[in-house]
Amino acid sequence: MAHTTGARQARKEQTRRTLLDAALRLLEWHSLNSLGLREVAREAGIAPAAFYRHFEGLDALGVALVEESFGSLRAMVQALRSQGAASDEVIRRTVDVIAAHVREHHAHFRFLARERYGGVPGVRAAIAVELDAFVQDLSGDLATQPESVGWSAEDLRVLAELYVNHVVLTAAALLDADPGHPEIEREIVATASAQLRLIALGRRHWLDTDQT
Repeated sequence: MAHTTGARQARKEQTRRTLLDAALRLLEWHSLNSLGLREVAREAGIAPAAFYRHFEGLDALGVALVEESFGSLRAMVQALRSQGAASDEVIRRTVDVIAAHVREHHAHFRFLARERYGGVPGVRAAIAVELDAFVQDLSGDLATQPESVGWSAEDLRVLAELYVNHVVLTAAALLDADPGHPEIEREIVATASAQLRLIALGRRHWLDTDQT
């Protein structure tokens, strides 16, 4: 009986995975708001009625994709959560991590970039919640760094938002880069590195003058 239950659960998980993968393929060229449930089911090779055994609707599938996609983004944000994040070496590694993850998880980042301001409220809200969680985590990490002595909690949150937004914008720029022209990616990487260096420079001198 246990073996039968385990096999059934494995099939259920496989079908769920198939639906998520099918949706990601379709979302490469379409917004979630423009997809139909039958279209996703057909792409996955299952009956439309079977869709509801895994998701309540396309909104729920979209939220699941958000959670999965942020699994990829989490590794990128980790690069910004390092001690000594102001060093040029860490900045170079950070930008390299961003570029590598965009290449490896292109479909996930395309989905997030499109749906962050898309037409499905539940998915937009899920993305906003995930991004806010990253900002909160990063704010806490920044507070432990020596460079943050004297900083207010509000200023640390602003800095964390600046880092996270930079990651998102750089990923979006890399998504639009023509893979047939690697010099475009190199230019994006160089620009992103320069921007991070400017953020780091501003951080070091934020408390140099009286903030009134």
